[in-house]
Amino acid sequence: IEDPKCVAKTFPDYFEALFSICETERERIPVICIDGPTASGKGTIAAEVAKALGYQLLDSGALYRITGLAASRAGLALDESNEETIAEMALEMPVRFDAQQRVWLGDEDISLAIRSEEAGMNASRVSTLPAVRSALVDLQLAFQHLPGLVADGRDMGTVIFPHAPLKVYLWASAQCRAERRYKQLISKGISANISTLLADLEARDARDMNRATAPLKPAEDSLQLDSSQMTIEEVVAQVLSWWQERQLFGRA
Repeated sequence: IEDPKCVAKTFPDYFEALFSICETERERIPVICIDGPTASGKGTIAAEVAKALGYQLLDSGALYRITGLAASRAGLALDESNEETIAEMALEMPVRFDAQQRVWLGDEDISLAIRSEEAGMNASRVSTLPAVRSALVDLQLAFQHLPGLVADGRDMGTVIFPHAPLKVYLWASAQCRAERRYKQLISKGISANISTLLADLEARDARDMNRATAPLKPAEDSLQLDSSQMTIEEVVAQVLSWWQERQLFGRA
């Protein structure tokens, strides 16, 4: 099919139907990993790349945010004392993602709830618990199905999908990331202080990079991209270019 858009009018769900009856070994399903520190823009970039390619999308960070939210609502301290309990809870959470990139916990839309700064801090805390990380590994692997997957997080290329053909480590200066997060929160009507955001980002960077289990670091075979001075469109174009170079027949 030279022009995938040819089905848009007569059979808009053609590709969904096609891939629902196609099967192959999981190892043959392509994966693009986009890792990086907090507020590096990896979620936005991953979503745009997945949209451009028609791939599935995995926001691994959301899984930890959801786990942190659920555990916090249950009144559990997010530390080693409740590690096994939180891990069991993570396995049983009724989580789903829809086409509008909304996140659901059962019948509740928690898209906004898990994007608060508190939810981010809680996610970072539960992510340091080995039992919780283990419980969520199988869930993350289950997202790898046809036609392909774009996975964003902190250890997609180093732990979850170590054999992915393309691994991108996206980063930006802490100051740049704090400014981006500040603008994002203000645009949603959420009050924020840029100095506090910067301090929180630096603290989370230090915790994520120095944790004993799956510390935040670029995969050895990753391509690193500093997005500090780049637009979203430029970053997406670069990732798609790298992906094209890895295809069987190279550039079209």
